[in-house]
Amino acid sequence: VDGISFADSYAFLDAWVMAALEKLGITAFYVPLNDIATEQGKIGGAAQKRLANGGMLHHVTMSYDIDADKMVEVLRIGKEKLSDKGTRSAKKRVDPLRRQTGLARTEIIKAMQEVFTERYGAAESRITDAELATARERVQSKFGTEEWLHRVP
Repeated sequence: VDGISFADSYAFLDAWVMAALEKLGITAFYVPLNDIATEQGKIGGAAQKRLANGGMLHHVTMSYDIDADKMVEVLRIGKEKLSDKGTRSAKKRVDPLRRQTGLARTEIIKAMQEVFTERYGAAESRITDAELATARERVQSKFGTEEWLHRVP
């Protein structure tokens, strides 16, 4: 994303997501800066973390299905966040993929994988036993500890 504005980098990095949604029959658009929505409501959002060393993590979270009552119970959604999006209720703002497509989660994932593979020549791979053992060790020594799980950054 060198040379691309912060705002434009979202659309650039998520172009394949938008194409996959189109393949699924969903007309999606961005609600600045990082929400992915349709006329029916929000289906996902993107986020980035840019590191001082030049690295970047970019991800998109898509809602397949949701318990909207539980969502508003567990999330702290400020009034500013809602007013920025021109809505009064977080429950009314979200409209997940299952409701919009009627498709099984596996079908949606398959369509997204197909679009990504076609665009970027991706190849399927598997986690090795050694990689899995290293991951388990990291959970034991760091990521599964109370200190890590309950830290407040």
